[in-house]
Amino acid sequence: MISINISPLMAQIVSTSFFNVRNFGAVGDGKHLDHVAINKAITKCAERGGGTVIVPSGNYLCGSIRLKSNINLYLDAGAVILGAQPEMNAYDPPEEFPDTAYQDGGHTYFHNSLIWGENLKNISITGRGMINGGGLTSKDKEHLGDPTGGSIGTGDKAIALKLCTNVLIRDISIFHGGHFAILATGCDLITMDNLTIDTNRDGIDIDCCTNAVISNSRVNCPNDDAICPKSSYALNRKQITENLLITNCIVSGFKEGTLLNGTRIPAKAGWSNGRIKFGTESNGGFRNCVVSNCVFKNSNGLALEQVDGGIMDNIIISNVIMTDVSHYPIYITLGKRNRGPKNTTGMGIVKNILISNIRVDNADSLSGIQITGVPGYYVENIQLRDVYINYKGGGNKNDAKRIFPELDGRYPEPFLLGVNPAYGLFVRHVKNLELTNIRFQTLKPDLRPAIICEDVDGLELNYVKVSKASGMDSYVMKNVKNLNIKNSNLQNY
Repeated sequence: MISINISPLMAQIVSTSFFNVRNFGAVGDGKHLDHVAINKAITKCAERGGGTVIVPSGNYLCGSIRLKSNINLYLDAGAVILGAQPEMNAYDPPEEFPDTAYQDGGHTYFHNSLIWGENLKNISITGRGMINGGGLTSKDKEHLGDPTGGSIGTGDKAIALKLCTNVLIRDISIFHGGHFAILATGCDLITMDNLTIDTNRDGIDIDCCTNAVISNSRVNCPNDDAICPKSSYALNRKQITENLLITNCIVSGFKEGTLLNGTRIPAKAGWSNGRIKFGTESNGGFRNCVVSNCVFKNSNGLALEQVDGGIMDNIIISNVIMTDVSHYPIYITLGKRNRGPKNTTGMGIVKNILISNIRVDNADSLSGIQITGVPGYYVENIQLRDVYINYKGGGNKNDAKRIFPELDGRYPEPFLLGVNPAYGLFVRHVKNLELTNIRFQTLKPDLRPAIICEDVDGLELNYVKVSKASGMDSYVMKNVKNLNIKNSNLQNY
């Protein structure tokens, strides 16, 4: 037998730093509302200078849980925080917000969430337990913070954090996370690690945040974006999202719940299922961001969308595998939606993007890679290296003749523009594009050119090899200056 002696000082520290929610009246039977007891435990812990609030095994039916500084909310294995149904009126009302015209309702309100915190420091949510959104809803009614047209106290986010510093979320699982499983806005020093999220809308949104790391996580979202950096106007000002690392993550678009139960049932391709996307909210822009060592499965592809006047600069994407991607594998666009107060938005900037070591299998025939600016405003300094894509193919001559519309001020989704006249890569309004070691193949013959470039200044293609149908052109160049093609199989008839 091994005996452990704890000093009186250590015993005092242990007894005063850990607070079990059961000692504050939590029942954990899934029937009685427990958020009042949990909030009491959090308040007492904060009054003692901080520590860990322990949620032991059990089902805890809850409305809004309010985090405080210097608190670790620890969900033990077997512990489930279960979101109350809307008719129970258990969620906090959404806060007053002076100007809701420049971002979606979901980015405006935070207090009507299952777990929320604002202006906090040193907060964490950890453990092997689960947050089950239960009664959380997944749609926002603009300007009211009301997801479904029900009572104003309806909850719509699993975790919502605003203006917080030194945030850690680790090891937990989230099922049915409402409109956002995790929304962090205006936060600094964020770590999200080893998360499993299986939800029907957005998984993780990092909005106007700095110094954030998302790692070693699995995020499944059949009806919306899996991991989505943004820079909205939710702080009532422009603020850039910068110094962001997304690494070692798997994103997917299977039916909700089938990631957790292991069945992995594919969902029908939708508006934006299961992808990593920068934007669309982009007032402040994005700078110094890295996405590496990630897997996309049964989802849309990677999207970099700068449409609200900010700057997108120094973005690196590397070591990515995609399988069964819908709509497009890679989408880079500069647009002019310019949603923001008058005289605060102009044309945005997209420059200095490196995408390398990408493998894509069974890509949708709707569209290949798209890289597009706006007439008079160019996407600049783009490099694609070591990109291998197997497309489904099947495009016809009418598809190849199609005049592809400009994005202009429209919502930036490739499928809204229709079938692309190029099966592999469409480029327009770009300066300085380098393609090195690129392979495009089609599973079925495709009568569209592999590559179409329009209004491009500075285009280098080196070791570019593509499939093409017999008698069809490999590429189409319109108003392209400073073109250099070498070591490639591109040819026209």
